[in-house]
Amino acid sequence: MTNKVLTSKQVSAYWDDGYAFLNDALTEEQLEGLNRDFNNWVDDSRQHSEPFGEILDGRARFDLEVGHSTYRPGLRRVTSPVEISDNYLAVMRDNRALDGVTQLIGPDVEFNNSKINAKHPGSATEVKYHQDFMFQPHSNEDLIAVLFFLDDVTLENGPLTVVPGSHRGPLFDHWHDGIYTGAVSSDVKAAHLDHAIPIYGPAGSACLMHTRLLHGSASNNSDKPRTLFICEYRAEDSKPLQVNHIPSRYDGEVVRGTRTNRVRCSAYEMTFPEVPTGASFFVQQAKSDE
Repeated sequence: MTNKVLTSKQVSAYWDDGYAFLNDALTEEQLEGLNRDFNNWVDDSRQHSEPFGEILDGRARFDLEVGHSTYRPGLRRVTSPVEISDNYLAVMRDNRALDGVTQLIGPDVEFNNSKINAKHPGSATEVKYHQDFMFQPHSNEDLIAVLFFLDDVTLENGPLTVVPGSHRGPLFDHWHDGIYTGAVSSDVKAAHLDHAIPIYGPAGSACLMHTRLLHGSASNNSDKPRTLFICEYRAEDSKPLQVNHIPSRYDGEVVRGTRTNRVRCSAYEMTFPEVPTGASFFVQQAKSDE
């Protein structure tokens, strides 16, 4: 039987605001293992001057920010770490936040994809405002991104910022002038920015975020890192309508409940997203600056 880790108030907050915050989503042992593997990848990145490694579709697994060097490594993205780390795979398959996911969209839940987004001290990397669902059309919108905090997240080190309630509003176009930018327009951002709030907390906690929630994050202006392991899950009856933008051999693995072989559909419209060809979605979002 699944543990009920979310209170009724947290469940209501998720549906009203589009997110729920969970303390102690990771055990100390899980957190230590995830950080150990990530730090090893950072050390390995010192030997490289451009994105490296390879995921299932041939794209680079490890993405480097502008200014990366041997002495100041800027590893900003690890794509699908569950394929190269027993620690990340084990956490993906079993964690307290996943119990919360089943309370919200369960009891039958599949793995969708995973990644690490990192902002090193002084990093200029920012995440422009977007909605995750616009990267990954499914038959319904019961998808949840679990953002595990691998470091203490503060107001200064580039925390996630969300627009509460925006998941109940429209799906905003991420195509502009024929280019898929992976971000909303400047007008949409301006209309919502005053309502955005930061999500911060101690290492080991997690934010459970609705796939339609409008969110972004600023650069890291502190001397402390901000690293997130982002693990996305979907209701078992939510079927992908396009190739997974973060492919994994574990895509579709049932991590809670059973496989029902059913599909459930909701009514919405969107233009299919661009299938990425770069090392990460940061490449797509950079197009909005061109």
